Amino acid sequence: MLVDEHVEKFIAEAEKGLADDTFVKLILSNYKGTDRSLQKISVRIIETKKGKHLMFQSRFDTRDTVKNFSIAEAANELRRRLSSGFRNAHLFTTGGDFQLDIGKRNSRLTTGKPTTKARPATTHDRAKRSFVDPNAFYLKALGIATDKGEIKPSQRDKWRQINKFIEILAGLIEQSELKDKKALKIVDMGSGKGYLTFAAFDYLQKPAREQGRNMNVESEQQPVRPRIQMTGVEQRPELIALCNDIAKAGNFDGLKFVHGTIADFDPGEIDILIALHACDTATDDALYKGIVANASIIIAAPCCHKEIRKQIKPPEMLAGILKHGIMLERTAETITDGLRSLLLEREGYKTKLFEFIATEHTPKNNMLVATLQTRHSNVDKIDMQIAEVKNIFGIARQYLEELLKS
Repeated sequence: MLVDEHVEKFIAEAEKGLADDTFVKLILSNYKGTDRSLQKISVRIIETKKGKHLMFQSRFDTRDTVKNFSIAEAANELRRRLSSGFRNAHLFTTGGDFQLDIGKRNSRLTTGKPTTKARPATTHDRAKRSFVDPNAFYLKALGIATDKGEIKPSQRDKWRQINKFIEILAGLIEQSELKDKKALKIVDMGSGKGYLTFAAFDYLQKPAREQGRNMNVESEQQPVRPRIQMTGVEQRPELIALCNDIAKAGNFDGLKFVHGTIADFDPGEIDILIALHACDTATDDALYKGIVANASIIIAAPCCHKEIRKQIKPPEMLAGILKHGIMLERTAETITDGLRSLLLEREGYKTKLFEFIATEHTPKNNMLVATLQTRHSNVDKIDMQIAEVKNIFGIARQYLEELLKS
């Protein structure tokens, strides 16, 4: 065990900061130990059900691990970490900053004015529910984040959308039969520039505890990473080339982008189908592909409900309301996505419709999610509901319904 007066003084200052509630954070860096993949350790206070703890977050080349220690255990754990090969340690308190430099023969401790006089929030929720790492390579390559891992001000809406999507995806998987599956096959129909495709792949290929499920537990065993095969389908060659280059540079093995249309692409057997950029009946094509592929989860964000809007013949009681274009448009959206939801339920899915987050360039859309169930649907009842809606609004056909009949 390393014994050095400057090291002990540094540990004493950390203990003092914890005791008088001035501790902000602590960083161990410049690691020269035996684990070549370890980069640094960040330490901060969190509130748990058992009271205040110190969270040690270890950053490796390809993963992060987290382990919590009680305040009473803090000094010994810090001493152990400092003796394991770290050459620098930086303690931040509201009373002052302390920089420890450890050499082969001696060490040096310097003090300075506090970087901050504000104590950070100690809630643990942020650590547990962090779905997307802002420092991820693909976010930098796609222009969402700076080289320092900071989200660009102009990209904050997109950043919020990415996080919300991964939160939704994570929740759906957690409640489905895919929860403990060791290999997943996913297709993103109309992947565009790949923001959500990369985010989904990056999140899903991590071990469960790195996905935010058990962030307060550190296993001694090597974490098992799910095997993810994910394909982004896109028509624009320049976007396909860009995304494949990023996937290769980021070592995203199992992720590829291919040329194709939603109508023509054959996904084969898949677990999850995503279609967030499909316009008008292209959404129906995507939903149909997911149904035929027996996908466990289907996620769609439909837009441009032109097919139904052109057919609507308002009943007399609604004619005065639907004469307004905006009201007709919203009604077409409601009817279209409502019928799609019923058709998915008819095929054995449990569905949910809700509003998906908007971005600067993308208006708020409905998000339609469907999870395959084992129980059988009441087909006759659903057929009756579909027929009644179509009859009331004078709708002759709905594209997904026609596909399912063919």
